[in-house]
Amino acid sequence: MKTTIYIIICLFVLVFVLHLMAPKSYHVERKIVVTTQIDTVFKSLCSLKEQQIWSPWAEIDANMKIEYRGVDGEVGSVSHWVGNKEVGEGEQEIMKIEGNTHIETELRFLKPFESTSVGFFQVQELENKTEVIWGFHGEHEFPTTLIMLFMDMEKQIGPDFEKGLSKFKEYIENKG
Repeated sequence: MKTTIYIIICLFVLVFVLHLMAPKSYHVERKIVVTTQIDTVFKSLCSLKEQQIWSPWAEIDANMKIEYRGVDGEVGSVSHWVGNKEVGEGEQEIMKIEGNTHIETELRFLKPFESTSVGFFQVQELENKTEVIWGFHGEHEFPTTLIMLFMDMEKQIGPDFEKGLSKFKEYIENKG
């Protein structure tokens, strides 16, 4: 009986220590430069419907179901998706639009696990070009913190952002 109690106490201590060591937040972003005017780029990025055209996750599940609510491209507009195991279920809502420089969304993942993240686009005008930064960040809570000891968000999401931005560049430069 004493041995069982010691084992249970050791397991609790181990889990607690691992939780303390684990990353509590994440931030992933990528950027690209496109040869399109900032107004056109920004308007396109604000559109949840247009985002679906170049989304790297749209390729993963061609049968994904997407519903839109609100006025596309404005604060409060929402896209809700239901897809296969890789895509899961969730929604994205535009929370903030600042001039032609910043878009902030709330990403609510529902399946296969629940979590909330902040997604963003930052746009900056360069000489006859536009720099686009796409990223997201959030906080990990227990027990997700333990999973994050073995999973690197940068390696998980970074390549998807790179692929999406590459597709966006092709889309936006050929759009007009």
